[in-house]
Amino acid sequence: MNLQIDFKNEYARKLTTPDEAVKVVKSGDLVHYGEFVMNSYILDAALAKRRDELENVEVRAVCCPFVPQIVQQDPERMHFIYNDWHFSTASRRSHDNDLCNYISLTYHEGPTFFERGYVKPDVAMIKVGPMDRAGFFNLGTSNSITLAMCEASGIVIAEVNDTIPKCLGGAGESIHISQIDYIVRGDNKGMIELPDIPVSEVDRKIAEIVMKEIPDRACLHLGIGAMPNIVGAMIAESDLKDLGIHTEMLVDSFVDMYNNGRISGKYKSIDKGKIVYTFGMGTRKLYEFLDNNPVCATYPVSYTNDPFRIAQNDNVIAINNAVEVDLYGQVCSESSGVRQISGTGGQFDFIFGAYRSNGGKGLICLRSANVKDGKVISRITPTLPEGATVTVPRSITNYVVTEYGIAMLKAKSTWQRAEALINIAHPEVRDDLVRMAEKQKIWVRTNKILA
Repeated sequence: MNLQIDFKNEYARKLTTPDEAVKVVKSGDLVHYGEFVMNSYILDAALAKRRDELENVEVRAVCCPFVPQIVQQDPERMHFIYNDWHFSTASRRSHDNDLCNYISLTYHEGPTFFERGYVKPDVAMIKVGPMDRAGFFNLGTSNSITLAMCEASGIVIAEVNDTIPKCLGGAGESIHISQIDYIVRGDNKGMIELPDIPVSEVDRKIAEIVMKEIPDRACLHLGIGAMPNIVGAMIAESDLKDLGIHTEMLVDSFVDMYNNGRISGKYKSIDKGKIVYTFGMGTRKLYEFLDNNPVCATYPVSYTNDPFRIAQNDNVIAINNAVEVDLYGQVCSESSGVRQISGTGGQFDFIFGAYRSNGGKGLICLRSANVKDGKVISRITPTLPEGATVTVPRSITNYVVTEYGIAMLKAKSTWQRAEALINIAHPEVRDDLVRMAEKQKIWVRTNKILA
């Protein structure tokens, strides 16, 4: 009882207003925000008010879903320099306006950047759930690097928000009051919810092909986007049995899969029976499902995305989106030329880890082409365009899926890869791709004549 009283006293002593808390930030400081929907717009707004008092404050976030006030109030970047480890739509728009920079990250390595001293924040600003009787605050739906970031920071400021679901571990899911320097009260307006992503007929066709690759007892990872979402919806309505989940991101479709009896996790080799993830983003349905639910286990990304840990489960099926794939099998999933639109995230982690899994498959999924002004623009290209980022190198790429089929690239020569990829390209561009393959000396006389 005395310990509980001490925690309450410590809470009262550290409680302050957002405006007072952010006074600890000095010119030249590195300030680290939170992750995904656990970014605090209250603390961000308070920091933005100090714009004219500060210079060269570097601010970092992880996939912040809104354009921060420090960006909106400082369009010349005279006071704040904003960066993001993984672009949301908001960060992409800021980047397009030269108001945000990308930080390269292979996701499973994230916590090590803080542990090895590569990143030393002066101030961390996070959002947490209410304090429990043991003095801990739950980190909510985002656990990938938050604890490592706080442990490396000189000062930690926490917004306490009563609407945050209590997400059970796993590991690293909570922070103790002794690790927090300032506490501010949130407005309790509720969690940010993701809007519905429109699903096209092409997405459905790709998902139907993907479904054929998923066996009973598979261990699933779904990436971000409309196509993985529709795969999840199809799984929920399928007759697949005893699926396991070891994924980076948890979305609403996992709730449907679980409620429809598709997920048991009893054949997993590690974390048996648990839905393992490192962050969740979705709607209230997901957040209510996560709240105090012992079937779900949140871990730091150094655990969930470690390729060697991923591989410990059998039949890992990792499903990810891409922007472009070239005829060599190089996958670009994060930029369009030099324009940064997303991030490496955990795609490399799961494609590599899935291949190491007994029976596992890493699937790179993309529509074969975009159509603009009546012109078909292939997303299977002779080479990646100048400035494009290689997210998955050709030596790691396993399967590529479009609405026209699936190509397995492992152990294939350059001309065999070219043939396999041209076979699943849009029919209107296949002849052009053959001509380019010939020019690039990756087409030989034994290649099939395409229809």
